[in-house]
Formats: sequence, C-alpha cells, structure tokens
Amino acid sequence: MKVVAAIDSFKGSMTSMEAGNAVKKGILAAKPDVEVWLSPLADGGEGTVDALIEGLGAEKIPVTVAGPLGEKVSCYYGFLEETKTAVMEMASAAGITLVIKKDPLRASTYGVGEMIADALKRGCKNFMIGIGGSATNDGGVGMLQALGAEFLDEGGKQVPFGARGVENLAAINCEHMLPELKDCDFRIACDVDNPLCGENGCSHIFGPQKGATPEMAEQMDQWMEKYAE
Repeated sequence: MKVVAAIDSFKGSMTSMEAGNAVKKGILAAKPDVEVWLSPLADGGEGTVDALIEGLGAEKIPVTVAGPLGEKVSCYYGFLEETKTAVMEMASAAGITLVIKKDPLRASTYGVGEMIADALKRGCKNFMIGIGGSATNDGGVGMLQALGAEFLDEGGKQVPFGARGVENLAAINCEHMLPELKDCDFRIACDVDNPLCGENGCSHIFGPQKGATPEMAEQMDQWMEKYAE
C-alpha cells in the first residue's frame, strides 16, 4: 500500500511537514510496511515558503526588512540558484501575525518590496510569491515604493504608508523603479478569486480580519477603486 500525505499547515501550531510527519508516524505505527510519501502543501499564506523550500530543495535566505507597521522583522525566502528563482510569502514580511494591534490604515507591504530587492541582487529573474495572511490593505503600494516607484499626493510628496496613502494618491511615477524588474517574471500564489473592488472585493471581504470596521472597509474600497483608475 502507498499513502500520500499532503496536509496544509495548522496555523500557529504545526507546519505542513510537521503535520505530514505526524500522519506518517501514525500510519506506520498501525501498518509498518506501508510506503508513505510526504508532499508539503500551502495555500499562499503562512507556511508557503517552508513547503516550497522543502519540496523544491531551495536554499533558505535570511533577510531583515520593515514589518507591516515599520518595525524591523527577520524573515527568509527560498532561492533556487539553477533557475534564478525566489520563493516568497507576503505573510513573512507584512503578515497579520506580526502585529499586536491591527491597523490596515497604517500597515504597509514595504518589507515585501525589500525582500524582492534583496533577491534581485542575487540575480533572481523568477519570483513565486504567496500573498495570503497579510495585515495590509495598501494595494501593494508599499512594496512598489521599496522598489523605487513614487506614489505622490496632490502636492507631489510621497504618500504615507498603508491604506491612508492610497486615500491621498494623486499620481504614480515608475521612472525610477529598479531596472532589473523589467526582465523578471512574477507568479502569485493564492486560493481566492475576489475582485479588487466591490462587495466581494479585497477591502470588504478581507478588511475585517485586518482590523477594519464596516465603515473603514467601505472607505478603503472607494480608495482602491480610485487607485485602480
């Protein structure tokens, strides 16, 4: 008999591999001659990088970046030298588990951009990024700011971090973005298909878990629609 154990992580308790090994141990205790194959699994949120590092045999690259509210956090991403591929998860740099008090109006994806910039220095051309589990609702503005983009208010100044910055946005200038980006390929890992705006959009559906009130979610939805335009 052959058994495949492909189990997602148990948030805050076990990684995908730890859960799989527990299943394997139980199966072998009942039937020692069974062949058990472990397949790490993730949904784009916490544990995605660990699963892919294990599954792909990637090198773990530690890096210190800005957390969702500006504090420094230590995280890591996976690096495949042969294919110049970086495997990342937004949750490690801008994750909801990194904040004590949720504040989507201030929380930024800047640290995600810093991770990407670090990988660019290593020559990465291909990126696989899981986007689940974030504390943010900034439309990726912080990430792009870290990569050189300018998001400006009516006075020509950089907008503040977080959804508040999206509210004040009047112009976007990409002239000074890192030139290496034009040769890169990005693939995004997630398990939802919500649109950007509307009653099923990101602000209304995911805003509450990031600390948004219904009124705040409606405001952020309007700002996001303006951002898209």
